[in-house]
Amino acid sequence: MHEIPETRASLVLRVQNPDDQQAWDEFVRLYQPVVYRVGRSRGLQEADANDLVQTVFVSIAGSIGKWSPRDSKVKFRHWLLRVAKNATINALSRRPADQAGAIDGDLLHEVEAGDRHSESLIELEYRRELFIRAKEMVRVDFSQDTWQAFELTAIQGLSKEQAAQELGKSIGAVYAARSRIIRRLSEAVAKLEGQFQ
Repeated sequence: MHEIPETRASLVLRVQNPDDQQAWDEFVRLYQPVVYRVGRSRGLQEADANDLVQTVFVSIAGSIGKWSPRDSKVKFRHWLLRVAKNATINALSRRPADQAGAIDGDLLHEVEAGDRHSESLIELEYRRELFIRAKEMVRVDFSQDTWQAFELTAIQGLSKEQAAQELGKSIGAVYAARSRIIRRLSEAVAKLEGQFQ
């Protein structure tokens, strides 16, 4: 079974120490895919989205020592994603005119205005990354048949009856497998979410 990473508060403190490479690696592993997917969803090409990731992490490395929550409602990821949003604005506004024309004309305005879509997108990508991490942690604890029952019903959308027929299992066995994995994933996501606030 995989170890649960340290709590977000301690990880942020550790990342502030430039000598703690393990903390930085954990930090990048969680947030790099989030920043990348946000850039791609905002019209950046793959290379530009990778440049965005580098820009964001260079900015974070230079300013993380100054970060501290003003109150309990301020979450570190909101600060991080504000840095990503600002870097996205810079990337979009620096694009040559011929490339910028290919982007939705309201895109830059939406990103600058902090529209709800941007905030929803950031939250979606963060949740997606939590699910991916939780899935990696939980997957090792289940047999292939049990995991297939979960994937067929919860991810691919097959009914329990269809999954049971495809797997040669009873409907009850499929239901039980799906329920056990969903419960474990929910627990893992809750732990990760508490740790990456």
